[in-house]
Amino acid sequence: MNFPRDWPEPIIRVQSLSESCEDKIPDRYVKPPEARPSVAAGPETEEANIPLIDLGLLNAGDEELRRKTLRQVSEACREWGFFQVVNHGVEPELMDRAREVWREFFHEPMEVKQRYANSPTTYEGYGSRLGVEKGAILDWSDYYYLHYLPCNLRDFNKWPFLPSHLREVITEYSTEVVRLGGELLKILSINLGLRQDYLQNAFGGDDVGACLRVNFYPKCPQPDLALGLSSHSDPGGMTFLLPDQNVPGLQVRRGDGWITVKPAPHAFIVNIGDQIQVMSNAIYKSVEHRVIVNSAQERVSLAYFYNPKSDLLIQPADELVSPDRPALYPAMTFDQYRLYIRTKGPKGKSQLLELKSPR
Repeated sequence: MNFPRDWPEPIIRVQSLSESCEDKIPDRYVKPPEARPSVAAGPETEEANIPLIDLGLLNAGDEELRRKTLRQVSEACREWGFFQVVNHGVEPELMDRAREVWREFFHEPMEVKQRYANSPTTYEGYGSRLGVEKGAILDWSDYYYLHYLPCNLRDFNKWPFLPSHLREVITEYSTEVVRLGGELLKILSINLGLRQDYLQNAFGGDDVGACLRVNFYPKCPQPDLALGLSSHSDPGGMTFLLPDQNVPGLQVRRGDGWITVKPAPHAFIVNIGDQIQVMSNAIYKSVEHRVIVNSAQERVSLAYFYNPKSDLLIQPADELVSPDRPALYPAMTFDQYRLYIRTKGPKGKSQLLELKSPR
């Protein structure tokens, strides 16, 4: 498929809309009643939250604590698709700098940001919509998307030059998140009963994909009608989210309802993507999530995607396929798979359901 070189309608920056609209959002951002954040079948309790896991216990020298931590990761991948990790090895000060340097970018003058306006061909740069369907209901957010790995896709001309320290901070931050991604893939492989390097090799070894999407959710005068990001599962391998510590917004589907994630201090929120659901033959599951917006405060988050090499065939691991549990998904490359979301935008888990092999 050839993507259009430009968006189907003129792009309007949501940040500008937020600053100009007083008490009513444009109709293009009003979700249908069944998709609005006020609609949640199933109660949410104050105690409800995704699992919190201390990765430091893996190296504490206590074998029982190590096994317990591995079980916690396994249960979170099987039952939730989401978990938070602390003591992950990334310095808290670096996490804070990474978030705040991007907040500074989104408050640069519009002419600075517009130099990096993106297109549907790569999505890299400064954007305000996903999908190329004309007339689609849009999300209340702007974003910045950039590639880090593979190295041949890393184009520093597409990395903002303001603030002046942004490139240095994001290079350091990217190195640390990619390291963490490799460590977690080993844990997931072990828990699946595979060689510890199985998933890393299936992702392409040292030639994985790593890209960053920085989300900026401006204040919204009608947060009960809009979403910052519509319900979706991540199409890639694994996502590391650095949330805004002060403004909750991420909601994770749990049964028929939604849980608003309460971020732990300096934790990463980790979630399973569609490609790991495919490789694990649905033992691990990607889970729908969405983002609500706020009328009083803006919100900034950094989503780092740790993905398979784009042209490798992704399919269920042979060791996880048996006569009793045949392969649930056909083989396809990550490039082929992500065409769907790049064409239609976020649509729940509809692509995985459409791809599922008939039993």
